[in-house]
This record gives sequence, structure tokens and C-alpha cells, in this order.
Amino acid sequence: MTIEDLDTEAMDAVPTVAGKSDLDIKANQSFPGVVVRKDLVGRVRGNAVVPGYVLEFLLAQYCATDDEKTIDAGIESVRNILAEHYVNRGEAELVKSRIRDRGRHRIIDKVSVVLDDRKDLHTASFSNLGLKGIAIDDGTVKRHQKLLTGGVWCMADLEYTPGVGNTEDRWTIAGVKPIQLGSFDADQFLLSRGHFSTAEWIDLLMQSIGFDPTMLSTRSKLLQLVRLIPFVERNYNLVELGPKGTGKSHIYSEFSPHGILISGGEVTVPKLFVNNSNGKIGLVGFWDVVAFDEFAGQKRVDKGLVDIMKNYMANKTFSRGIETIGAEASMVFVGNTARPVPAMLAHSDLFEVLPEAYHDSAYLDRVHHYLPGWEVEIIRRELFTSGYGFVVDYLAEALRHMRAQDFSDQYASHFDLSEDISTRDRDGVRKTFSGLMKLIYPHRQATVGEIEELLRFAIEGRKRVKDQILRIDQTMDAVKFGYTDRSGVWHDVTTQEEVDYPHYYHRDGRASGPSETNGDAPVAASAVAADLSAATAAPAPRLKTGAVDIPENALGYSYKRLFVPYLEGATKIVIIDPYIRAPHQILNLADLLMDIAASKLDGDIVEVELHTGEANDTVERRLLQMTMLDELRQSISYAGIELRVLFDAGHDRQITTDTGWRILLGRGLDIFQPTGKMDRFDVRKYLQHYKRSKATTITYLREESSG
Repeated sequence: MTIEDLDTEAMDAVPTVAGKSDLDIKANQSFPGVVVRKDLVGRVRGNAVVPGYVLEFLLAQYCATDDEKTIDAGIESVRNILAEHYVNRGEAELVKSRIRDRGRHRIIDKVSVVLDDRKDLHTASFSNLGLKGIAIDDGTVKRHQKLLTGGVWCMADLEYTPGVGNTEDRWTIAGVKPIQLGSFDADQFLLSRGHFSTAEWIDLLMQSIGFDPTMLSTRSKLLQLVRLIPFVERNYNLVELGPKGTGKSHIYSEFSPHGILISGGEVTVPKLFVNNSNGKIGLVGFWDVVAFDEFAGQKRVDKGLVDIMKNYMANKTFSRGIETIGAEASMVFVGNTARPVPAMLAHSDLFEVLPEAYHDSAYLDRVHHYLPGWEVEIIRRELFTSGYGFVVDYLAEALRHMRAQDFSDQYASHFDLSEDISTRDRDGVRKTFSGLMKLIYPHRQATVGEIEELLRFAIEGRKRVKDQILRIDQTMDAVKFGYTDRSGVWHDVTTQEEVDYPHYYHRDGRASGPSETNGDAPVAASAVAADLSAATAAPAPRLKTGAVDIPENALGYSYKRLFVPYLEGATKIVIIDPYIRAPHQILNLADLLMDIAASKLDGDIVEVELHTGEANDTVERRLLQMTMLDELRQSISYAGIELRVLFDAGHDRQITTDTGWRILLGRGLDIFQPTGKMDRFDVRKYLQHYKRSKATTITYLREESSG
């Protein structure tokens, strides 16, 4: 089984025991004490403006269980802790007064430390409390050096001694404990991973991030996992550009205490690498991941910073005077695109929004993977899960442990990369592949098909980088991206944009497209659409028979083009699909019936007989199915479509007509990726060819007319 096989009727899965799914139950059994219900963060957050991992740290102490009574009691405890100890900036003076009255009090606040060279001591500042210049002992600073690089959320015991010297001297830090996991058992983590199938593990990771896995396609899940690679892979360089609202920066600000998110406009050489005046090492020396938010669109960029960043991204080192220093921090650059993908491809390149100093082939060639943010779903409420996932701090420690491992050669016994691929291209592919393997198969138990799936995805991400560089730098040679299996068969790899917009993608002929002999590359959506569109105008006997393979995640497909030409002229149509049960599946049927209604003459009557299965998992689902189908039957009758529903479907999925056409449906009418709730004017609600497809095959057969 490959990752692409992990889809389907799971869209109809429902919790089985007291609101908990099978996955939730298995997660609690296999990882007791380190999984938590993800909707609890929202319930306890209130007005506490703290990262999610801070709240989950507290929830893990009281709510890491599947017992509802314990959870309710734990939520109350966490709320009390936040009420008593979290410092709300607007109540800072009240908290100070409380500490003065009590003499000592524990607070939750973000603490940062600097070296006061005039006094020759380290001093701490408390972000929300507003205290600065409070002495902190050197031992604490040495144990928690990230206090020196932007600050860390901590539980701190503060003491106040009235009448002592200067204001700063009256405050004493009695103890500081960064909010993060105390210990991590790597062997137990790997052992417990073996209890889950690949599909279950990926879904558990999705729930750990906070998303409902049933709302995401297989490819969408992989795109989300790419965002985690910088945490699990050393010196990994990732770019994600896409529309606003897709959660690009969320992972780097909320997910892990080992990553830091900074504004792209605030980046300086001393802050990022080293301050030559005092020798202080910058962010790359202390954080696993340094992410730059709002990276696109900057007007003023330090050319010296770009140069030192190029060297670091390529060689993992930077210079401090005559000394060369190594670091392991991964670099992530996220920003918003200004135009849709076809417009970028038609007029410039997919890096067009980057500042001019970074829109440079030498810099971009250091990027290991380009994550296409336009494929990531806009964040909506229904995307969030109420299921169980890892306490993010636990998962962050697991990923940090895996940074020391190397999985980059796990494909080598089964596949060989193209000889055309340069060292930098190869590094990008291998590091992305290694990161995905660590995330999904940390126990190293992956099938050849699963390995191939990740290898193709890794190659695609690097190919996206290189193909855009070829547009920027005409002196670079095109590269043939792909691999050979052990039987000697060559496999081309294409990017999704290449499939969706082939004419724009290859407008200058320099993109590294598939070879003519390739048997693996998916058929371009626009080519299939054009073929079927042309067929629409042809008389029924001239319509083509045979199979059409629809690739995963492609654009350009619709019922109007795939089915309606073959249904025109029919007076009776039989649809057999056992999964017209869930609301989105019934809406799919409605779309098809409306297309049929629009294609027939006003005076014609078309009888449509639907054979499907009952939604018998819950009474509520069954009632909703009956209600929606009855409403559809009544509504579509005004357009001359007489719908009859029979609950007797087996497993076959097909459409037959009294004009002699039989259309075999690989996965029924459910050929589109889930979109979640669409806005009122979302174009996908009205034009199906803007929805992304699921991989399937539709076969057209011509039989003798029953008439």
C-alpha cells in the first residue's frame, strides 16, 4: 500500500465510543499521558495570549487522559492556574502588588536575558509583567541558553523585598523553569509507532497539529508534514509562498519550543548569526528552526545579510572575524503571494514576490524544497479536530531526537536518482525524503511503494525550485528530474503546476518537463478537459470509448465534461454508487443532476434511478441522508428530472443509459478533494474544474441501445 491508497470511505467515519474514534482510543492506549484532546486548548485559552505549546504543557499535566470526568476537572485546574499565575499585560501592576503582599509568587511569563557588561551580570526581563534588569544567576542562564536569544516562556518564582536599594534590587528570581517536557523515551516512542498503520500514524500527526484528517486529502496531509521537516532535519532550507490565511506561520510560532518565528523585516546579521562587537552568537546558534514571517515584499534588504545567509544555507557555517562557526538551525521563509499561480507562470516565476536581493539564482539554489502554499486549504473552523493528538511539546522532543538520525539513503536499495541531478538538487531531494521518512516511518518500516511515494514528493519539491531558477537564470542547464527502479524502468516526476497549467509552465521551453517516453507522468488536466470539451459537441456515436485516468490533485475536471456528453439524449439514467450518504456526496449528486438538467431540452423528462447504500452508522446520519435526498428529489423535479432512490447498491459504481452507454466509476461520483466549508463566492462552489481531483479511473463502454 502506498500513501496514495490511504483515502476514501474514511470521509464517512464517525466516532465509535463515547465520542472517541478508533484512532483516539489507540492513541490513548499506545501513548498514555502524552496525548490530549486538541479542542481543549481553545477551551482554556481565554484571554491568555500564550503559544499553544504552553497551554498543552499545562493540559498534559491534568488532561492527558480519555476519562471525561478527569478532563473536566483538569480543565478547571488549568483555568485556575492561568487565572492565578499567567500574567496578563493589562493586569501587570496588580500582579506586582500581589507579589509584594505575599513576598513570593509564581508567574507564567516570557523571560528574556541579556548580559549587563557594566554590572558584569545577567539580567532578566519579563515580557508581560514589564520588569527589566532583574538579576538572574549564571547557572540558570547556562542551563537554558535560549533565554539569551529572544526569550522563553517560563514558570518563574519571583520574590520582593521592600526597602532594599534600587528598584531592581528589590526583585529576586528564586527559580526559573522553561515550559517544556522534562524527559523523552525514544525507544518507547518507536515501539509505540509500530502499533499504527501508515494511515493511522499520518492521521495522528494531523490531529497533533490540530487538523481533522478526514477534511484533508492525502496530498494535503503531506504538505502539512513538510512544514515539520525543519524540526526533524538539520540545516533544512524551506520556502513556502501562498495566499493569506493558510496557517503558514502557525507551526513556527505555536508548535514547538525549539523554533522561533521572527518578522522578515527584523532580520540582521548580529541578530541572526553573530555580533562581532561582543562575540554574541545569534539565533542560529540556539534554535532548531528559525522562521522568517512576511518574508515576501520587503523593500530594504541588507546585501551583507544575503551573502552570509547564502554561505550558511550552503555550508552550515558562518564567520566571526577569522573564526568559522557551525550551526544546525533550519531556515524557513514564508510569505504571501500576490497573484494566482497561472498569472505568475505566464508573466514571471513562482518566486516573484521575494525581495530583489533574494530573487537571485545563487540564493534560491540553496533552497531544498518549495512548498506550494496555494495548495494548502484556507484555515476554517471545520478543519480543526476535536480528536486526540500528541501534546505538542512531546512531539517536538520526538522530532528533536530524530534530528540526529539520517534516513536519506533509505531509497537507495530500490531506486536511483537521475544522473542529471546536481549535487545541490540531490541534497534537496535527499533531505526532504529523509525528513518525511523520520516523520512517518521513524521505526524504518516502510514498504517499497511507500518509499517511492515519498521520493516522488521530495523530487517534486526540489524540481519546483529548479524550474523557477531556470526562468531567472538563463545560463543554467535544464535538469531531467526522476528516478530509475531496480528493473531499469525510468520514472519522470512532474510538479503539480506542470500538470495543472502545462502551457504556462513550459512557455519558454526551459522547464525540466517529462520525457516523451514517460509512462508515469499524469495526463495534463487541461488536455483531458479539452479532449472532452471537444467531444461535447460531437454526436453520441462518435464519443470515445476507453479509460481516462484522472491524476491525484489535478485541476480541470468536472461532471459537465466527464459525464454529460455521454448522457445527452437519454431518457433513463441509472446511477449505482453505494456512497451517496454523506452531505458532500449528496451535493455531488445534485451537481450532476443539475448538469443533466441544463443539457436537455426544456420539454424533455429524464428518469434518474439512484442505487445507493444507507447511512446506517447513526440515526442522525440516516435521517440527514433521507432528508437531503428527498429535498433533492423534489427540487430537481422542477427541471424535468424524476429522481428515484433505491437502497440496494452493492459495490459496483457505474452509470448506464438507455442510449447504450455504460460509464464505470472507479470511486463513484466522489472524485474531488474535500474543500471544507466554502465562502459564499468561492469559485469552486460554482465551477467544478477549479476543484482538485482524487486519483481515479473512468471507463467509457458502448453497448447496444436498449431502445
